[in-house]
Amino acid sequence: MTDFHTIELEQDTRGVATLWLNRADKNNAFNAKVIAELNRALAQVSGDDQVRLLVLRGRGRHFSAGADLAWMQQSAALDYQANLRDAGELAELMQRLQQLPQPTLAVVQGAAFGGALGLIACCDMAIGAEDAQFCLSEVRIGLVPAVISPYVARAMGHRATQRYALTAERFSGERARELGLLSECYPIGELQNAAEEWVATLMLNSPAALKACKQLLAEVGSRPLDAQLRQYTEQLIANLRVTPEAQEGLRAFLEKRRPNWQESSI
Repeated sequence: MTDFHTIELEQDTRGVATLWLNRADKNNAFNAKVIAELNRALAQVSGDDQVRLLVLRGRGRHFSAGADLAWMQQSAALDYQANLRDAGELAELMQRLQQLPQPTLAVVQGAAFGGALGLIACCDMAIGAEDAQFCLSEVRIGLVPAVISPYVARAMGHRATQRYALTAERFSGERARELGLLSECYPIGELQNAAEEWVATLMLNSPAALKACKQLLAEVGSRPLDAQLRQYTEQLIANLRVTPEAQEGLRAFLEKRRPNWQESSI
């Protein structure tokens, strides 16, 4: 896959792509290059029909410590238009990740500060270590979590986001699970096995159906419950039922065998 300097993008024979933040010596902190490379990687994954699932992870002890200090120092010297361009790149990253056609799973250990919470919130699912530490730390340095706030609020609720964005308190993996930011949390020694189990479970499912289900839920969540939404759901299931993949799934169920996408995932 494409050569990167601050991230790594791997893909296995099952179609599982793993996108690693790869600045362990900097605690996987963000800078302009990291953001640009993440945008390139997500564009590549989005257009690759062989990718069935994206897993987002961080190398080393921490998922990501948020913004790189040297980058923040450089940003302080930029004018409004340059800062607006920087914000646009970050916003593009969050939107690309949130709208990726394939399902996404974040696996979180150590620190996840600032913009890292945006990445986690933009993933469809996230798991983490019980002792992971989360923080919306921006107000401590005179900033706000502007670009990531819509995604974080959607993931863990307006009230909780208001508390943690205003106080900049740290909270644990267990608290993140209570708030809905994490789907589940585990002792750090069990996190890798748990991640593998989550991947294996997702790979049991129809690749086309996963994409369609993700799109369905995005539509359902953003539209009123009216005749147009009803029509959308009726047309979606009718269209899916006649596709080769759905026909294979139905036949496999009736014939009590594995569908062909499960055979390719073993």
